[in-house]
Amino acid sequence: MTDLAYLPATEALRLFRSRELSPVELMTAVIERAEAVEAQVNALTERTFEDALTQAAEAERAYRDGGSPRPLEGLPVAAKDEQPIAGRLATDGSLAYPDQVAEETHPVLERVLAAGGIIHARTTTPEFCCAAFTHSRLWGLTRNPWNLDYSPGGSSGGSGAALASGTATLATGSDIGGSIRLPAAATGTVGYKPPYGRVPAMPPFNLDHYCHDGPMARTVADCALLQNVIVGPHPGDVVSLRPAVRIPDRLGDVVGLRVAYAPNLGDWEIEPDVAANTRAVADALAAAGAIVEEVEVGLCRADVMRAAFIHFGTIFGPMVANAAAEHGDRLTRYALTFAAESRAAAERDGFLAGLELEATIYAVIGALLDRYDVLICPTAGAPALRAGEDYVDAKLVVNGVELGHYMEYSLTTVFNVASRCPVLNVPSGRASNGVPTGVQIVGRSYDDATVFRVGAAVERVRPWALRPETL
Repeated sequence: MTDLAYLPATEALRLFRSRELSPVELMTAVIERAEAVEAQVNALTERTFEDALTQAAEAERAYRDGGSPRPLEGLPVAAKDEQPIAGRLATDGSLAYPDQVAEETHPVLERVLAAGGIIHARTTTPEFCCAAFTHSRLWGLTRNPWNLDYSPGGSSGGSGAALASGTATLATGSDIGGSIRLPAAATGTVGYKPPYGRVPAMPPFNLDHYCHDGPMARTVADCALLQNVIVGPHPGDVVSLRPAVRIPDRLGDVVGLRVAYAPNLGDWEIEPDVAANTRAVADALAAAGAIVEEVEVGLCRADVMRAAFIHFGTIFGPMVANAAAEHGDRLTRYALTFAAESRAAAERDGFLAGLELEATIYAVIGALLDRYDVLICPTAGAPALRAGEDYVDAKLVVNGVELGHYMEYSLTTVFNVASRCPVLNVPSGRASNGVPTGVQIVGRSYDDATVFRVGAAVERVRPWALRPETL
């Protein structure tokens, strides 16, 4: 076996059970990889490598003694730093709270640990997770392992970069406007936004229907493995759904499945590389036996942006604004700008207008998914954002067009509005700059299994590289 740092989690578990591989060997390979590449990538905020090796040795004994190893026994899992661990720092990526310590552990991480996963590192985010890139004054600049001139996306950018750079086997993420799917697309990894309530979260953001915690991995099967561990009701989250609904081990083929292929959701700007790769995924699914039909969705990105910023201005924005009121000089310009822009949108239009607009957006998606089993579309109109740019003064240009707000490059926020739809990002190819591109597989409300079924089919007929050639 070579390249253990990129070994799929499902394969590692098989080798652990057959005792052809030790959890200590895998953890050692991941740690050595981190020590080799972290100076370039900067995806990890906290490393607990010594403790991780001790836990790996305990996992080795669990396999050797012939007991019943837990679902993630011995696997290195990187945790998004936003998700707290009791007794550990909980900074929100901000200089406003550099010494703040968490009192509780996030339900997702509780379940990872209970399943035998080893949290050997935590991963970078933008400040307060309020951006689609990953850099902060606290942690510095995180770079994309496929091309260091680019960002890995955000806000789960550190998790995507860790997976792509081989410094984690699995990773956790969260998504309020694309924060799992955008990094997954930019780093050539798999990321899942579960439908609202499927995976438990912490108050008050568990009550925000835009918010989702979910798994990130390098393969579809690995993503399903982690999703099946973190899913299900939790006593601390009133919206967490019961019973737990898990992804089946056998997903079947896509023969006869009706797939709506949307090159665009409406008037988004789409770079030619992204468009070509999305088309290639549609063609591959057709070759695999799916009934693929090109559709026009007809949404307006200005409506989606307006709805999103009204919503952000009622919950997320005020949280950032509260920190700004007390520690404004310590915050990044992009966090201050986000707080101001979202507050202005909410004050101008009001929460009711936002809900009415969200209803018109979902009406289009709901009608489409009533006719098709899934919708596929680009995850973003451009492969990635430039590393270190905050887009406060500079404008983002996509397909030769200057955008009013950089987040208009994303096609993900539509499905935070349509929050009950499960969405899986899988790689669709590579752009000319070497950065991966992604495609979203969108399912009917709460139909988790079908998006994984389609994602697994894409992986079979159009497999992707797991490791960057240049890092």
